Formats: sequence, structure tokens, C-alpha cells
Amino acid sequence: MKLIQWYPGHMAKTKRLIKERLKLVDVVYELLDARAPISSQNPMIREITSNKPRIILLNKADLANKQAVDKWIAYFEAQGLKAIAINAMHGLNVNKIVGLSKELMKEKFERNAKRGINVRPIRAMILGIPNVGKSTLINQLVKKRATKVGDVAGITKHLQTIRIHDELELLDTPGILWPKFEDQDIARKLVLIGSLKDSIVAMDDVVVYGMKFLINHYKEAFEARYDITADSEDILSIFDAIGKRRGCLKKGGVVDYDKVIDIFIHDFRNQMFGKIMLDRVDDDV
Repeated sequence: MKLIQWYPGHMAKTKRLIKERLKLVDVVYELLDARAPISSQNPMIREITSNKPRIILLNKADLANKQAVDKWIAYFEAQGLKAIAINAMHGLNVNKIVGLSKELMKEKFERNAKRGINVRPIRAMILGIPNVGKSTLINQLVKKRATKVGDVAGITKHLQTIRIHDELELLDTPGILWPKFEDQDIARKLVLIGSLKDSIVAMDDVVVYGMKFLINHYKEAFEARYDITADSEDILSIFDAIGKRRGCLKKGGVVDYDKVIDIFIHDFRNQMFGKIMLDRVDDDV
């Protein structure tokens, strides 16, 4: 697959604004996709927020294997970071975020109190790649539709400050991706979970990667979904088998591979293979 270059102008501007406004922020919430905690972690965010307390929020945790997510939480905590599994859509563990923030800021606020500085709301910046669930999380925290929410990558376009309550203020940001993907597997994973737009990649390559991944790690679920036997990684034969099973045929009985691609992407993004973990602690760190 051609090396993906993905750095729209608004993302470069966002990086500059984030760096400028970090001095106003007490704590950074880094929102990751629980199915791909490493692939969905922008190394640029780690770089520009290195001097700020950071809480790792593993979103969409209900879509991933709980034991695997727990391993990732232990991994991040071993690095001295707070980490929790959440579901921003349904509110799972969202109520714990303010408490964790107060723990991180306790010593600073106590020092400020001794100096006569009044207690103020914690100022947090929420960061993450596109379509990881930032706006949904804010809406859950605020208990109303404070920001636009959608499934299309890159919906939030501007920085905005949102007063949650007397204890917390959030500075939301658009999702930012890094300038290029040296690791093409990361790019493929991000396309599979919808964080990169389908239009900028070769979808047949992404689907081949996805099928091979499922055959290697979730073979039973993959075979059961399409009622086929995947005894080898002869992907063309698997495309043919799925196409015939699903009636994806052109005139003359030729398999319509584009339709097979669409079916697989739909199935993957709608959890038809069960709880999938694209990044594994033992494999990816």
C-alpha cells in the first residue's frame, strides 16, 4: 500500500493552537480507541503534552475484550499514567474522570490554597485522533448536546471551551493525526475502525489486512460469519467464497469484489465478528 500522507491544513493549525493554549491547562485527557490503544495514540500528542498530567481514556471498551483492555490499563499505569476504560456513548465510568482529575491536581491546588489562591475548576484539554469519541464524551459529561456528534471522522473543526460544572472546564479540540504513517499496519487499523477516511486509501488492501488478521486471531468468528472454511491465507479464494455465499456476483457468475469489500467493512465496523482487539500488549509494545 502506498505510504499514507494525511496532514490537512486544519490539523497543522490545531497543533499550533494546542501548544499555545497548553499553558492554560491543568490536565490532558487522551482519548484512545480501546480496540487499538497504540495505533490510535498520536505520538505527537505525547510530545506536545509531555509536561502535563495525562489521563488515558480507553473509549469504546465494550467493543473490545475486557481482559485485553485490563492489560492495557496495567501497561499505561506502569508508565505512571492514570488509565480507565470507558464508553462515552453509554456513560460507562465517565463519572470517574473528574475524581481522577482531582487526584492529579490535589497537591497543586493545596499549594495554591496555602498561597491564598482561590479554588477554581480544573482545566482539562481533551485530545485524540478523529472519530475516537471526543464530542460524545463531552456530551456525556455535560449531560446535554454541547457539541456536534457524528460518526464521520473529523467532525469537530475548532477549539472550544465548555464549562462542565463548578469542578471542571474542558477545552475540546479537533482530532489530529500525525504527518505520515511509517507503519502501514497502523494506518490499516485506523481505517478499519473508521478513524481514517476510506477515500484516502486502497480499501482492497485494508480488507486483505483485516481478513488475514481475523484468520490469525479470530478464525472461528470469521468463518462463522460467512459460513466458510478459511484453511489458508489464500485471500482471493476467500473473497470468492464470501462473494458466492452472499450472492455478490456479476453477469456470468463472476464475483464482484467491490461488494465483498463493502460487506467486510460493514461487518467489521458493526462488530459482526464479536469483541475484536487490534492491538495486543504482548505484540505491540
